[in-house]
Amino acid sequence: MEENSIIHKLSIVIPAYNEGRTVHLILDKVRKTLLPNGIEKEVIIVNDCSKDNTEEAIKNYISNHPELNIRYLKHEVNKGKGAALHTGIEHASGEFLIIQDADLEYDPDEYVLLLKPILIGQADVVYGSRFMGGNPNRRLFFFHSIGNKFLTFLSNLFSNINLTDMETCYKLFRTSMVQQLVLKEKRFGFEPEVTAKMARIPNVRIYEVGISYYGRTYAEGKKINWKDGFRAIYCILKYNVFTTKKQMFKNRAYIAAENIKA
Repeated sequence: MEENSIIHKLSIVIPAYNEGRTVHLILDKVRKTLLPNGIEKEVIIVNDCSKDNTEEAIKNYISNHPELNIRYLKHEVNKGKGAALHTGIEHASGEFLIIQDADLEYDPDEYVLLLKPILIGQADVVYGSRFMGGNPNRRLFFFHSIGNKFLTFLSNLFSNINLTDMETCYKLFRTSMVQQLVLKEKRFGFEPEVTAKMARIPNVRIYEVGISYYGRTYAEGKKINWKDGFRAIYCILKYNVFTTKKQMFKNRAYIAAENIKA
C-alpha cells in the first residue's frame, strides 16, 4: 500500500443547462456535505448558455452563501455538457476533481465513498457505479439500462478495464492527469472519451465504488437520448482504436515523463 494521499482541496465541477429549478438544491447538498480530513471544497459551475433562470438562481445562491467557494463561469453560446466540463476542468485548482450534475440524480454525501480509495493512496481515478452495492437506485428505463451495459461492455473490450458503469456522472480524477488530456467531445461523448484516454495512461489506478442513483424521467428534465448512444459507440472506437497516445496529451513533456509510446 502506498502512503496516504494528501488532499487539501476537492474541485466540484457542475455543468448546468436549464437547471434553474434544481441548481440551488444541489448547491445546498454540496454545501452541507462534510468532506473527510478537513478537505476544502471548490465549486465550479459552468452555465452552458441556459435559456431559463439558471444564471439568476446561481448568482442569488452565491450572494446568499458567501461561505461556499463558488466560481461561476458562463458560455455565451450553448456548446453541450462535454464542453461545459472542459471549461470546468480547465479552471479546477484542487488536487482532485469530481463531476457533479446540476440535477438531483446523484447525492454529494457520497463523495466520501469515492474519496476513500484516494485517501488511502490506492487510486488516481474513481468511478461511482450505479450497478454496484446495495445503495438506493430508482428503476426507470429498461432499454436505457441495456444500452448502458452494452456501452460499458464495448468500452471495457477496447480499454481493457473492467468497469460496471462507464456512463456514470460521478467520476473523480487526479486533476493533473485529466487536465493533460486533449478532450474533444462537446456533448455526452465526454464519458467514453475520457474513459478511453484515462485508461491509456501508463500505470493509472482506476477504482469503482457503488453509489446511489435518483434518476429523472424526460418529463423531469432528463436530456440524453438514443442519438447519444450511437455517438458513444463512435467515441469508444475513435478514442480507443484510432487515437494515438501522442494525440491524447497537451504537453509533450508530460508524455515523456509518463514514458508514453505512440
